[in-house]
Amino acid sequence: MPHTKRRRLVTTAVAVSLAATALAACGSEDGSKAESGPVSLTYWTWTPGMDKVVDLWNKGPGKKDQITVTVKKQASGDTLVTKILTAHKAKKAPDLVQAEYQALPTLVSNDALADISGEVGDVQGKFAEGVWQQTTLGTDAVYAVPQDIGPMMFYYREDLFKRYGLKVPTTWEQFAETARQLKKKAPDKDLTTFSANDSGLFAGLAQQAGAKWWTTSGDTWKVGIDDAATQKVARFWGGLVEEGVIDNQPMYTPSWNKALNTGKQIAWVSAVWAPGTLNTAAPDTKGKWAMAPLPQWSLDQDVTGSWGGSSTAVTTDSAHKEAAAKFAAWLNTDHDALNALAKEGGIYPASTSAQLSGAFSNPPAYFSNQADFYTRAADIAKTTAPSAWGPNVNVAYTSFKDAFGAAAKNKSDFAAALKTMQDDTVADMKKQGFEVSQ
Repeated sequence: MPHTKRRRLVTTAVAVSLAATALAACGSEDGSKAESGPVSLTYWTWTPGMDKVVDLWNKGPGKKDQITVTVKKQASGDTLVTKILTAHKAKKAPDLVQAEYQALPTLVSNDALADISGEVGDVQGKFAEGVWQQTTLGTDAVYAVPQDIGPMMFYYREDLFKRYGLKVPTTWEQFAETARQLKKKAPDKDLTTFSANDSGLFAGLAQQAGAKWWTTSGDTWKVGIDDAATQKVARFWGGLVEEGVIDNQPMYTPSWNKALNTGKQIAWVSAVWAPGTLNTAAPDTKGKWAMAPLPQWSLDQDVTGSWGGSSTAVTTDSAHKEAAAKFAAWLNTDHDALNALAKEGGIYPASTSAQLSGAFSNPPAYFSNQADFYTRAADIAKTTAPSAWGPNVNVAYTSFKDAFGAAAKNKSDFAAALKTMQDDTVADMKKQGFEVSQ
């Protein structure tokens, strides 16, 4: 990898970087000029119903500004990232793309995303600090506008907690004790499961514990997937699995659905989007669940991790950077746009003002028994810990599924699985040409 490219990626990941000024110049020169005349933009996104949301723009602010946006539906995840990079190499990327937060470093390192800090105005104040940080990569640059987030929470069967005399845990130590108490009172039941088929869950738990998986020093990356915080999380869950007080089966399977629907599992560590999943997985238990903040590692803490979420970014291939950034800001801060996103796409908005209005004025139908669901969710979202993503999250996630999947199934050493995840990630970065220290 050329030194200039490696340095560009490194400097986008540090907390304060003198290179931010240089990075700001990476966008299209045309985009820095005032737009004049009709502008047509293309937006790649996977969000359901986005075309209906964009219609609001095309018939309202966009029509007035002579800016028309056309939605092109795409697959999500690594598939879209690969497609964006392929298009960018041919200098044919769309004007706007939807990008998950963990994908931003990869896209920025390949010069695919423009710095829109000079075009999005004062939108920063509309988002929680930990959320906004994910779109800046810790620099003065802005590579996207936050769209939706997934603050993590604790979900539990309110009726079964009462039946078995269990208290909602406020610390992870209490969580472990609750699992043991349930197993003693009802040996056929589990508090929850450790699942290795969704890497985002483990990443969010590590984030809450203070993990920094990717950091930089000068031109060198440091991979800390096996840092002390993550080791603590791995030991905790590995211990519960080995002890046999929680299940070790993956989520999103017919067996897991049945366990939730029949009360064989009575709690789930998840995120704000859980009601939709529960409605499908456990339809017979509607109105029997409640939501609480994620347990903390110490009583004096108040922090949560993030599981999922995406942003709207402007590509460096766009000849209309200013117009594209204007649309991205509108899409993720305008009251009507966010209501439409919630209704059509089922998203939980990153914008703090939207989290208590419109579609979020009343609780989800599945949680009709918890009137303050979204009030609590908004409070929890404010405590989202900052993240530290790197250029090969996909490799780390794949390694997690393989190593932790085997460890969970065999009830073997989670610390060894974590080391495998660390080693695989470092090896891949070195193969790509990054300077890496451990």
